[in-house]
Amino acid sequence: MNRPTSRRMLIAALMGTAVAMPARSQQEPVKIGLVLPMSGPFASTGRQIDAAVRLYMAQNGSTVAGRRVEVLLRDDAGVADNTRRLVQEMISNDKVTVLAGFGLTPLALAVAPMVSQSRTPAVVMSAATSSIVAASPYFVRTSVTLAQTASTMAEWASKNGIKNVVTMVTDYGPGLDGEKAFKDRFELNGGKVLEALRVPLRSPDFAPFLQRARDASPQAIFAFVPSGAGAVLLKQFSERGLDKAGIKLIGDGSVTDDDQLPEMGDSAIGAITAFHYSAAHKSPTNQKFVEAFKAANKGLRPNFMAVGGWDGMRVIYKALETSKGQGGDALLDGMKGQTFESPRGPLLIDAQTRDVVHDIYVRRVERVGGELYNVEFETFKSVKDPGKSTK
Repeated sequence: MNRPTSRRMLIAALMGTAVAMPARSQQEPVKIGLVLPMSGPFASTGRQIDAAVRLYMAQNGSTVAGRRVEVLLRDDAGVADNTRRLVQEMISNDKVTVLAGFGLTPLALAVAPMVSQSRTPAVVMSAATSSIVAASPYFVRTSVTLAQTASTMAEWASKNGIKNVVTMVTDYGPGLDGEKAFKDRFELNGGKVLEALRVPLRSPDFAPFLQRARDASPQAIFAFVPSGAGAVLLKQFSERGLDKAGIKLIGDGSVTDDDQLPEMGDSAIGAITAFHYSAAHKSPTNQKFVEAFKAANKGLRPNFMAVGGWDGMRVIYKALETSKGQGGDALLDGMKGQTFESPRGPLLIDAQTRDVVHDIYVRRVERVGGELYNVEFETFKSVKDPGKSTK
């Protein structure tokens, strides 16, 4: 009698274990490996994205699809070797479900092989070179591409009487993208690029390049610099007297970054840029975002990096709901094709390219209520990267 009873008890125990294991598995946290430059020359990028990630979780909770969400923040100081090492550790040791952040193009490209090999979705919240998403099928972008903003700026300039320009960009991936996209569209519309100037990424001094630009006597300078360098550019533009010489400053929106614009002073007034986000964007969604962000961060104004981080978390959360908490390809599939109202305006993650499609705005720096803002005055709808097709 005892032997059949024992056998039944053993079978029942094993069945109970088999049922209980998935339940325990479901309680394991979803780990988001957030890699950002929290120190070094690009620390403002990390500060903005980290603040947006924390705000999103504060407003939307830390549980998705029955699983707790845990963010592992790592500082790569803007150095690609650090990014590579940290990502390897998070994939191998921490078993992250998804990666996010990537403050600069070289940092994202450095980990493309690891992302592909481990089949770990990676949300690019900042880096803006067009080719990034092609480097791994597991990259998804919520930031912007320089080609989107530069081609829009060229279109606007052509329609507003600007016939010749000098381009001046920082000499790395996004800058080269911006230079090419502007030139291609501007010359297609009949304009002429008199000279193409490239400024070193590290420790830039814009003065000699601005002098060369002034000597070429263009109607405008099209400029791109990484977030944080715009204040120096605008100051030297004014000091060199280019504004008094009648030369307009037009460019990508990072030149008049919302994070630093309040301290830029009158030299920024009148600068015209094309970008996907302004803290002054007029929508209820953005108004709520700006108010909450400033309240949570001692009055700090959110910039485009913050929006990339906020929207990136939204994409991750909604994909986790779709995948029922699974990672890998199921999570990636949940990211593709998402469309929603962002603080920037309508946003689409194109299902074929995994890149962002959104409105690009032409803005002018103006004083509003005693503070400097990028005031939008023209909208180019649903702009995709010029080098990619959407179907």
